[in-house]
Amino acid sequence: MTMTDYGFDRRHLLGIEGLTRLEILDLLDRAEANVEIGRQANKKRDSLSGRTQINLFFEASTRTQSSFELAGKRLGADVMNMAVAASSVKKGETLIDTAATLNAMNPDVIVVRHHASGAVALLAQKVDCSVVNAGDGAHEHPTQALLDALTIRRHKGRIERLTIAICGDIMHSRVARSNILLLTALDARVRLVGPSTLIPSAFRDMGLEVTTSMREGLKDADIVMMLRLQRERMQGSLVPSVREYFHYYGLDPEKLAFAKPDALVMHPGPMNRGVEIDPQVADGPQSLIREQVEMGVAVRMAVLDAVVNGRGARTEGSA
Repeated sequence: MTMTDYGFDRRHLLGIEGLTRLEILDLLDRAEANVEIGRQANKKRDSLSGRTQINLFFEASTRTQSSFELAGKRLGADVMNMAVAASSVKKGETLIDTAATLNAMNPDVIVVRHHASGAVALLAQKVDCSVVNAGDGAHEHPTQALLDALTIRRHKGRIERLTIAICGDIMHSRVARSNILLLTALDARVRLVGPSTLIPSAFRDMGLEVTTSMREGLKDADIVMMLRLQRERMQGSLVPSVREYFHYYGLDPEKLAFAKPDALVMHPGPMNRGVEIDPQVADGPQSLIREQVEMGVAVRMAVLDAVVNGRGARTEGSA
């Protein structure tokens, strides 16, 4: 049987958790085919022609929202960006009320970002269309993990057996959680590096390699994935100061030298230059940060097409 016999065929993409290895590989393969489309003069396709996509962002995110918008338009969808800050939500309307209102418009897919973990899954239970999670609280950000994996695979030729160091504010990062789930499902060796105050005990209990030393964490690493220090989500003083954090955990050329000579650097953005990453590294020859943005459009095209046009989209109750 071919991979498509076991490929991604779900109504929603709410997270990486629960996806099989072959489902993940299927989405990556679909996205791979979209990369060249994005580099052609004619980028337009018609697989979502006549379909309606609503981008519902309760949290601001220029990068992710514009990426989903561009992905939908390249597939031929009618795309609406809902300005939540100016909507009835600000007047006390609940998430369920919003879901009912949007559902009455008969969209084909809703892309949702929300500040509360689990809110996207709740909304998916209240609408008749497909739902894609564009980030919910500190829970998951599945398309970011997929685009990271696609970027890695295109440069290294594989993901299995690579040593990938995820560094920084792991506690508040939905990107870290989705990446941990995806990379371990594809047999990568994942290390978590950061202050002990920013690494949840749950990840230690998963059997992952955990260290508070950048020298130890980056030793022989193939990929160094830096995370934004999310001070807006922190309760209390989890780090002494930005200057001290950069001294110990900011990725500069000296710390990058602990990794393999051909190690590649990633960051989901937006970057805090001089906090978790030195501009010299962010803009250097080992950085894949700009390419991650390009891969994001290809991955989101693949996900939108899969959830809207797959058999799962026509099967009531598919997850």
